[in-house]
Amino acid sequence: MSNGESDEAALKARKSRPAATVILTRIAEHSPCGLEVLLLRRSDVGAFAGMWVFPGGRVDDADEGHDDYSRAMSAAIREAHEEVSARVDRAALAPWSHWTPPLSAPARFKTWFFVAAHDDGDIAIDNHEIVDYRWMAPDRALAAALPMAPPTIVTLHELHEAGDHQTIRRGRVDPPAYVTRPGRTADGQDVMMWNGDAGYESGDADLDGPRNRLVMLNGFGGTDWIYVRA
Repeated sequence: MSNGESDEAALKARKSRPAATVILTRIAEHSPCGLEVLLLRRSDVGAFAGMWVFPGGRVDDADEGHDDYSRAMSAAIREAHEEVSARVDRAALAPWSHWTPPLSAPARFKTWFFVAAHDDGDIAIDNHEIVDYRWMAPDRALAAALPMAPPTIVTLHELHEAGDHQTIRRGRVDPPAYVTRPGRTADGQDVMMWNGDAGYESGDADLDGPRNRLVMLNGFGGTDWIYVRA
């Protein structure tokens, strides 16, 4: 391994932190997919400042498990309780996806996304790290022009397209792994690309071909974006 490759490997190891997100759901007849999801607004300081997110956070040393996946499950349960006072049974957690941010990210949280039912029980936030919350159907959340990170936006699209609440709550037998690659088109448009996009391997966002990308019309964390998958 060359010095450049070893330096990059060391950087990845230093910057990568395991994390977990839990998509809490409740039955909602008015929703096209039959449910609503809980979205939280983070305060204006810290990670994902001011953005709307699902409950979650990084895996702590106290989170039990024999590997990163089982420890992420423990973290998802803990974070749901700490952030919104929700009690989630481990057996009710179902895997949905796994996300790895680009190496350029200031803090890289390699995150397991889980789905869990929460039809009963109150939601309580601390009004410090979490300053607001909403139960929303995925399609309405997407139409609301909320500031959200790419994984949240893509996940809401997936939930909306999933079909019904039973399918969603079963999770995925083979959860997709998203490794984000940023790019910029010749006209200066920022994009986030994933596997299947014509420009994913090369980083050339202008290559003709299939698309699997988020076009950030007013920058990361903005409220104007287009998800393109074709």
